[in-house]
Amino acid sequence: MAPYSIRRLYLSNEEVFQHENDSENYQNTRKASVLLYFYEHKDELYLTLIKRTIYDGPHSGQISFPGGKPMSLDSGLWETATREFKEELGVDLSLVSPLLTLSRVYIPPSNFLVTPFVTVVRKKPFFQLDSREVALQINISLDELIHLNIKQCPILDGSHKGVIVPCYVYKGHMIWGATAMILSEFILFLKERILI
Repeated sequence: MAPYSIRRLYLSNEEVFQHENDSENYQNTRKASVLLYFYEHKDELYLTLIKRTIYDGPHSGQISFPGGKPMSLDSGLWETATREFKEELGVDLSLVSPLLTLSRVYIPPSNFLVTPFVTVVRKKPFFQLDSREVALQINISLDELIHLNIKQCPILDGSHKGVIVPCYVYKGHMIWGATAMILSEFILFLKERILI
């Protein structure tokens, strides 16, 4: 068994939807949700990240979690996250449940208040990327994830080009902003619960 297998995580489902109803402090923000999606493959867990395509918007070309903003038919932010995951990566998660939520993150450039959900499946799915939204899929093992270190890196493009920000670097990909903040909380969560 791999040292960071799902069988060694202590996850709670008690407060999965706690953030959805706490909106009084964010009256003028737009809601969104993302998914930290782990799948098990050859006795190891992998997290799926994506690189956004280049477009005219604040998150163009960035490394992120699959996710997005709600549509009118979504029953809640969990359904938003799973619908977006299917649209972007071609995997149906209708039979999957969330394990937990992490702290919501506010993203000033797009005025989104993002709820991150975490889920795990036992088998690697067949991914089918939507080339309009996803330029690249990045799979990082839990072992690699927990050993990532925060660095200080300059933003390479966009309106904040040259600004030094905290980030993670994985195989040459710069992970910063809300994605890095969410990852940082989840890595801390893992370190507090994993038996090594």
